[in-house]
Amino acid sequence: MKPSPDFTQPLGPEDYDAQDAELDALREHDDEIPQWEFCEGFLAALVCCRRPIASDEYWPVLLGESFKPAAHMEFVWRWHRRWAEVAASLDAPVESLDDERTYQPEALDTRGAVLALPEAERGDTDPAALPAYAQVWALGFMYAVETWPDDWAPPRDADAAQMLDHALADIVALTEDERGAPSVSMFSEDGPPSVSEQRLDELGAAIWASYDLRQLWKSLGPRTESTRKAPVPGRNDPCPCGSGRKYKKCHGIA
Repeated sequence: MKPSPDFTQPLGPEDYDAQDAELDALREHDDEIPQWEFCEGFLAALVCCRRPIASDEYWPVLLGESFKPAAHMEFVWRWHRRWAEVAASLDAPVESLDDERTYQPEALDTRGAVLALPEAERGDTDPAALPAYAQVWALGFMYAVETWPDDWAPPRDADAAQMLDHALADIVALTEDERGAPSVSMFSEDGPPSVSEQRLDELGAAIWASYDLRQLWKSLGPRTESTRKAPVPGRNDPCPCGSGRKYKKCHGIA
């Protein structure tokens, strides 16, 4: 019997490799299965969401109706470990992105990885056609937001609504392609430049936006459905119970 997983342990490189391998295996039967970077963004949005979304509600959205968590428990355990890690980071009182507790998305520099290859090994791959740094993470985040629009609807308070709008705008900015001139590589320290300083600033803004969203919804709590009270019939109106008597002579006696 396997010991229960320790959800307090952060994921390491071997864990991310295992998650990638599980997704690759799922993709053999369903080519719509996303990459881990997309899953990471989706997970971050779920952590930030106003309403706790149940796993039986989000698994079919992310990995398809055929995904059975019980058949992929190692993947699910690592998912929950990452969830706990992201939640702890977003709840930490950090004041700088240099703080070791800061949430760091598992974003990929795919272009940098291709550019680091010898030209003969790149094949026909056009680096410009590949996703920009952190673009897939942001697409995963916004996919979750767009899947549950009622849970991301603007609150009534004007300041809170503006905070929501600004935070989501910072994440949406990352769903767009690179706009600056590449100057660094996130793939390797001495690799060909593939990411601009502007992009790094946009990622920083998106990380702070994740903090704002987490705190905003935690402070407001789950949305409550307003209940309408049924109108009380007049004393001489027919009683709604269907007795045929006037309300004042029936249920209105009290």
